[in-house]
Amino acid sequence: MRSLIIIFTITISSLSAQTIDYNLKKGYAANGYDVVSYFNNKAIEGNRNFTATYDNTKYKFSSENNLNTFKKDPKMYIPQYGGYCAYAVAIKSNKVSINPKTFKINEGKLYLFYNAWGTNTLELWQKQNESELQKKADVNWENIKFKK
Repeated sequence: MRSLIIIFTITISSLSAQTIDYNLKKGYAANGYDVVSYFNNKAIEGNRNFTATYDNTKYKFSSENNLNTFKKDPKMYIPQYGGYCAYAVAIKSNKVSINPKTFKINEGKLYLFYNAWGTNTLELWQKQNESELQKKADVNWENIKFKK
């Protein structure tokens, strides 16, 4: 009986310790950009005076109003795929950092993309079958979201 309790405790501990690997470049989700502002079609860098933590991940906001909006429904504003490049997750099942100014809102969800050195993965995403890429990314993310 005692060994069953120990095994149960270890199993529960390992499950709760397993959290999603968020892209926290610069210490914040979305490289410190305001995730609420994206839903107004603007990429605005957040301010350290307006921060929140959700799911052990820090977020910065450009205004107190956006901070309060986030606090009302944080799940709505969390970037898909832990804030990694949606295209890279779909095509290569890889976690690639993003350019926070390259984003898309689709069906009420925030997607971030890589854009540097002549490669804009948002453009690639839009040229290809977006719904198929999203399905691939959803499947791939389930396999890689806990891996660091």
